[in-house]
Amino acid sequence: MDLKEKIRVIPDFPEKGIRFKDITTLLKDADAFRYAIDQFAKDLQDKEFDLIVGPESRGFIIGTPLAYAMKKGFVPVRKPGKLPGETIRSEYKLEYGSDILEIHKDAIQPGQKVVIADDLLATGGTILSTIKLVEELGGEVAGVLFLIELTYLNGRELLKGYDVKALIQY
Repeated sequence: MDLKEKIRVIPDFPEKGIRFKDITTLLKDADAFRYAIDQFAKDLQDKEFDLIVGPESRGFIIGTPLAYAMKKGFVPVRKPGKLPGETIRSEYKLEYGSDILEIHKDAIQPGQKVVIADDLLATGGTILSTIKLVEELGGEVAGVLFLIELTYLNGRELLKGYDVKALIQY
């Protein structure tokens, strides 16, 4: 199945000149969504890991069904103030400003192997911040999975040394 055909491209969103890659058209197609999760699971079948981590919010959409399929736990990484327990945080730069992600301090035990799943690799800031949180807790990043990679933004360059895979590339 060609998953790229299932992605709707919306010109000039959120601003002029941007060609937004909308995954909702893939998500609402049951066969395409199942195929994407199955492809990720196939990529992970021989990989040793303990948990799947997903950053808010589309990482939840990719990570939770994958965790279910792989019989692994899922750990959410959230925006500030959304997690009820004690957290650690990582600030990262955006094109215009910065943002913060948090994870529960007890979410990952030292030595646990983690796969991070998200919808999109653009500049890499969100995922690098997520990686920093995992590693600060003593976790080892066993892999990083994306539904889409925007290769022209060179986000993969920030992730050198990590096993990075994307199902769709633009």
